Amino acid sequence: MDNQTLQSLKIALDATPENHELLMVVLRAGFEQEEYAQVYELLKKYNPDDFKGVHRQLVAEICLAADDPELALTFADADSGASLMLKARVYLALDRRPEGYTAYQAAVEKNPALEDPQFKTRLNAKVREFSQGKDRPRLKVISNDDTDDTELTRLLVPGETLTFKEVGGLEHIKKQIHKKIILPFQKPTLFQRFKKRVGGGILLYGPPGCGKTLLARATAGECQATFYNVVISDVLDMYIGESERKLHAVFEQARSNLPAVLFFDEMEALGGKRQYTREGTSSKLVSQFLSEMDGFSQSNQGVLILGATNVPWSIDAAFRRPGRFDRVLFVPPPDREARASILKFLLVDRPVADTINIDYLAKQTSGFSGADLTDLVETSVDEAIEDTLEQGSEVPLTDDHLKRALRQIKPTTLEWLTTARNYAKYSNESGQYNDVLTFLKKHGKG
Repeated sequence: MDNQTLQSLKIALDATPENHELLMVVLRAGFEQEEYAQVYELLKKYNPDDFKGVHRQLVAEICLAADDPELALTFADADSGASLMLKARVYLALDRRPEGYTAYQAAVEKNPALEDPQFKTRLNAKVREFSQGKDRPRLKVISNDDTDDTELTRLLVPGETLTFKEVGGLEHIKKQIHKKIILPFQKPTLFQRFKKRVGGGILLYGPPGCGKTLLARATAGECQATFYNVVISDVLDMYIGESERKLHAVFEQARSNLPAVLFFDEMEALGGKRQYTREGTSSKLVSQFLSEMDGFSQSNQGVLILGATNVPWSIDAAFRRPGRFDRVLFVPPPDREARASILKFLLVDRPVADTINIDYLAKQTSGFSGADLTDLVETSVDEAIEDTLEQGSEVPLTDDHLKRALRQIKPTTLEWLTTARNYAKYSNESGQYNDVLTFLKKHGKG
């Protein structure tokens, strides 16, 4: 039926609106010609009770096509397989997926020929909403796979902004980072005048738990830059070529959201030495990584690349070439002053007695990392909670609790420092571990 015939039928229906058979002919013809808006307006002239039986399913189809799923639901009330499948589609349009899945199962049970795996997947999809910050719309994510909430949150929800104020100690490193990294972001015109490139690469190394990741996040906060925390699972893939493709996508994402900071933790997993794996896939990944850092095909202007590792001696030497990780910073265990600062920060907003001797604790925790100090405070808090439960009233954190915890917690940096000392003494031809030697000479005895 062409459009001219349809218009003629509508004129005839206007003359005889009580002609129900003619009404259904017009509705079906309009639906088949995808004139949904016209036939939907026509429906409004009639009472819902005017439609019976199979005619109600056609009306429901028209309402759904005209973006009125609420009205469509009132007409999709039959119990046939086709009507139940239509009801499932209506529920999906209303974002009532569990009810839609129930209707779909009932429809397939009545008529197995209606089974639609793709539609079933859409009904089973997980829907999550994320806030993108103040005055920004909420982001809705629909996943049809086994993507979990933790992964989506990490990818889509910006992490808490940190600055150097939240990082205890490491003043010397903060000054270096401010001079070499933050100033180029804050004074871009000055650096452009001297043709100094903004961005580049910095490798942080040191014992576990000494603040490398925290320092990287604080650097991004100081730069007011988008921070991308790239974990190993974001890049590595079991299929040949996929890891390289994912790594390229990570860099492209950063280049499209300038200024940006890319942070690669556990760098040795992505940039390990190639001398024993020249024919392996890890060798190709390292080559791709080096190519992305060089920025031959795409400029890395405005992209800061931060890497962190506990085993710098395992990273391929090519990463240290100027233009890649040309700035290598040693992040040592906190000194006495830094330990006192960290302990004060960890005790903020906790019920604490006035008698706690922070200076004594800082002196007794030589060799402790920031993570060790956190463990110390958490263990002492457990002691305070236990005393509170025994006495039936709140017992604040005291010096005694911390001293008891101190007898249980041991520094975890000593093994790393022993290994690093061997590399610094016997494998330091280029002077890359001079900072380690300086630290050991100054703090070797605590």
